[in-house]
Amino acid sequence: MSRAEQPSRRTVLAAAVAAAVAAGAMPAAAHAVPWAGPAAAGSDPASRPVDYRAWTTFSDWRGGTARGTRAVAGARPGVVIAAPAGTTEYTDPHTGTTAGWEYATWTSPVHRLAVPSTEVIASWNAHTPGGTWLQVELRGTYSDGTDTPWYVMGRWAAGDQDIKRTSVDDQGDGRSSVWTDTFSVDDASSGLRLVSYRLRLTLYRRPGTGLTPTVWRLGAMGSDIPDRFTVPASTPGLARELSVPRYSQEIHKGQYPEYDNGGEAWCSPTSSQMIIEYWGGRLTEEQLAWVDPSYADPQVCHAARHTYDHQYAGCGNWPFNAAYAATFEGLQGVVTRLGSLTDLETLIAAGIPAITSQSFLEKELTGAGYGTSGHLMTVIGFTADGDVIANDPASDDNEAVRRVYKRREWENIWLRTKRYNASGKVVSGTGGVCYLYFPARLSPRQRKALAAVGVR
Repeated sequence: MSRAEQPSRRTVLAAAVAAAVAAGAMPAAAHAVPWAGPAAAGSDPASRPVDYRAWTTFSDWRGGTARGTRAVAGARPGVVIAAPAGTTEYTDPHTGTTAGWEYATWTSPVHRLAVPSTEVIASWNAHTPGGTWLQVELRGTYSDGTDTPWYVMGRWAAGDQDIKRTSVDDQGDGRSSVWTDTFSVDDASSGLRLVSYRLRLTLYRRPGTGLTPTVWRLGAMGSDIPDRFTVPASTPGLARELSVPRYSQEIHKGQYPEYDNGGEAWCSPTSSQMIIEYWGGRLTEEQLAWVDPSYADPQVCHAARHTYDHQYAGCGNWPFNAAYAATFEGLQGVVTRLGSLTDLETLIAAGIPAITSQSFLEKELTGAGYGTSGHLMTVIGFTADGDVIANDPASDDNEAVRRVYKRREWENIWLRTKRYNASGKVVSGTGGVCYLYFPARLSPRQRKALAAVGVR
C-alpha cells in the first residue's frame, strides 16, 4: 500500500464485475443474493451471503480421496505423505530451475455451497520443512451443471529456498478466472454461479527422503456479495480495546526492495505480524539473522519475505498471509468475509482482533491522511461511541499506529463493493474481506465467537 491513490496491481473483483457495471453507473443488485443488512448478518449466520468450509479433523482427513497420503491424529490432525503416488518435474518460473519431486495428493469431498457464489478464496495452514512444498487447487461446478477446470490457487512453502511461493496467472475457461488468490465468475450479471467445489492438495518432497508437509487446515470461502456503493449502518455494541503490538510499515521504506519495493507496500505482513505477536508468536534470533541488524523491527522484514508472492510481486496475497501466521506454533489462520461491524465486535469481545482490507479516497476516512487503492489494517477495538480502533500500519512510526476512525466512514469503505476512485471512475471494493488468526486450542468463548461469524 502506498499513501498515494495509485492503480492497484490486485485485479481481484475488478475483472469479475467489469461486464456488469459501466463506468459511472450505479450498481444493479437484482442478481445478488438478498442480504438483510449488517445487523441481521451479524446475528444470524444463516442469512450471510458467505459460506466458509474447512477440513480440520481426523474424520475430515479420512473422508477425502487419498493418493499416497494418509490422515494423522493428534492435537492437530492433518494429512501427510505416506507413500508417494509418483514423481514429477517442476520448473520454477521465477528461477528457471527444474527439479524432480515425489508427490502425493488428497482431494476433499464435494462441498455444496450454501451460497451459490461469484467468488471463492481458498486458505490453508501447514508445516513445510525444507525440501517440501504444496499446491492447492480448486475445481467447481457451475449452476448450469458444467465444471470448471482444476485451478491452481497457490504453490506454497513456508521458506523460499526450494521453490518461490507463487500464484498462477492466466487461468480461465471463458466463464471464470483466477485473479491472484481469488476465483471469480467473469460476469456476475449473467446469473452464473459456482454451486459446489472440491479442493485438491498435492504434497511434494525431495525424492528418496522421508520428509513431508503436514496440512492441518484446508478451507475455502465462497460468497455472493451484492453490488453496493454504501451499506446500512450498524448499531454500536460493547466497547473494548485489545492490547495488540503496534508496527509501522513506513519505517521500512526502501528496505529489501526485492519484496515489492520495501516497507511502503507491506501493510499486509505488518498487520499479520502485529496479530501473530498478540497471540504470543515470536521469531528467534536465528530466524532473524538474515535481516540487516541496523533495521528496527526486523520481524516485519521477515514477515514481508515470507508472505511474498513472486508472481503477484507483492506481499498482499491473502492466503499466503494466513498460511504464514499458521507457521507459528499453536496458531491458525483463515481468509473469509464478514458482514458488519457487529461481526467484528463479536470477535473483539472474545479477544480476537482481525485484519481487514479496504480502499478509499483521503476525504472518505477522516484522520487517515492518505488515500489508497488497497490497504490492510488491524482492528483492535471499539470506543464507547462505537468508533473503530485500528492499528494502521500506514503511520509514520510505531507510536502513531493506533488510530480511531469514525464508525460510519470505516464501515462503508470496508464493506462496499463499488467506489469512485480519484479520477471519478467506478472501481471495486473488497466487500468485507478479513483475515482471522486465532489459537489452535480455542476457549469456549472464542469458539462461539468464530462460529457466530461463520468460521469453524
